[in-house]
Amino acid sequence: MLDANVKNQLKTYLQNLKHPVELVVSADDSKKSAELTSLAQDIVDSSALVSSIAVQGQRTPSMTVINPQQNTSITFAGLPMGHEFTSLVLALLHSGGHPIKLEADVIEQIRNLPGEFHFETYVSLSCQTCPEVIQALNMMAAINPNITNVMIDGALFQSEVEQRNILSVPSVYLNGEAFSVGAISVAEILNKLDKNAAGRKAEQLNKKSAFDVLVIGGGPAGASAAIYAARKGLTTGIVADKFGGQVAETVGIENFISVAKTEGPKLVANLENHVKDYDVDVMENQKAIKLAANGLFDVELENGAILQSKTVLLATGARWREMNVPGEKEYRGKGVAYCPHCDGPLFKGKRVAVIGGGNSGIEAAIDLANIVEHVTVLEFDSKLRADEVLQRKAKSMGNITIITQAQTTQVNGDGTRVNSLTYTDRKTGESHNVVLAGIFVQIGLIPNTEWLKGVVDLTPRGEIIVDARGQTSIPGVFAAGDVTNTPYKQIIIAMGSGATASLGAFDYLIRHSEATEEQAA
Repeated sequence: MLDANVKNQLKTYLQNLKHPVELVVSADDSKKSAELTSLAQDIVDSSALVSSIAVQGQRTPSMTVINPQQNTSITFAGLPMGHEFTSLVLALLHSGGHPIKLEADVIEQIRNLPGEFHFETYVSLSCQTCPEVIQALNMMAAINPNITNVMIDGALFQSEVEQRNILSVPSVYLNGEAFSVGAISVAEILNKLDKNAAGRKAEQLNKKSAFDVLVIGGGPAGASAAIYAARKGLTTGIVADKFGGQVAETVGIENFISVAKTEGPKLVANLENHVKDYDVDVMENQKAIKLAANGLFDVELENGAILQSKTVLLATGARWREMNVPGEKEYRGKGVAYCPHCDGPLFKGKRVAVIGGGNSGIEAAIDLANIVEHVTVLEFDSKLRADEVLQRKAKSMGNITIITQAQTTQVNGDGTRVNSLTYTDRKTGESHNVVLAGIFVQIGLIPNTEWLKGVVDLTPRGEIIVDARGQTSIPGVFAAGDVTNTPYKQIIIAMGSGATASLGAFDYLIRHSEATEEQAA
């Protein structure tokens, strides 16, 4: 199953096992079962501490990783390859006693959760967000024997997907009931399971001393800013809803200078590791909701905590722009999707639409055309805005239809899932209905600045206006990345603007300190 190079790497990783691990394999005579059985044998051959047994399980093919000392179990229903192979390796290591990279208080919180928690997580093996969720749940399952997690390959177990009407991944069920859709971290899971967690965290945050620089946002701009501030010897903090921002949802990155090709999750992991090389206080899974000047700057968080800092650097990034038409919110996750790489495999053999004719839209259409029956691209403008090379590729594919001057007016469904969309021909005024199973919205990004309206100056598009040093309309408040009026939204540009704004904050602190000392004298 595994090639020689991967086998050697696996042997190296499994040398970190501290005690035995058991694999329970449920297989039949199908091709996927044969592949899973072969994979299990490769794992057994890689370490004397791993053994396997064959059973007839509820889901076939499946493989359960068991820690016999702690009686914990983690199950992979399907073949955990692609992005999920790393999840399998980590499950083996954590079940075999290798330390879990979570704070001691978080591990203790997981261990002491009362009750039984049986998670089932539906994924697609091309989804770059899914491994983060699988690994979060698997870590919890490796700590507490009353927590189990089953990773389910949605493409392989299509009948379950249809029965539960799952049209977006990762989709998590807890004890048979829908729990979450999309990215979710250990802290967010604990906040949902442990109702007192947010309050306890707020108490901890309120005790923190004032920072020199407080960065709001953990994407490329925020990470760059934090590193530059820490290198200047400034006490630095990062408040981030999730580390990585939009980059975590980006599959292929081929324009990051000096790196020929990488993937979003890999770049995010490198960013996070780089930040943690410095003395930066990373406060993840926290959302800022208010900024006020009170001698120092006060940043209020969603959980009620208030952090203080001498300067603030806003790097909250952007999110997918929505169509804002009837039916979109109702059918989000029920046919309306924003990540073709994550959710595309769930629409195999079906008809879908892509809204948007820019690079993102046409790239999505090309990718989806290899999976689905047919793709209809709807572009509001009279012409596509994508690069010519992408347009030629899309037009050369036999199952992509491109319609320009099309204004989407409504998403239609049967109450449980999308079945069509309505659009207006802007040239003739005629209304048309397109029968389909999924709609992928790719119409750009919108800055995350709703909480800053009336606080700092914004453009009509909601972007933060900054000067050459990254300073906003408020002295001491800086901004960087996609949330600003920087004309080009690129990873490398966001990193550069983060460095600029951080150096601007450093310069402000020096001058402000000098002015304060002169006034005191």
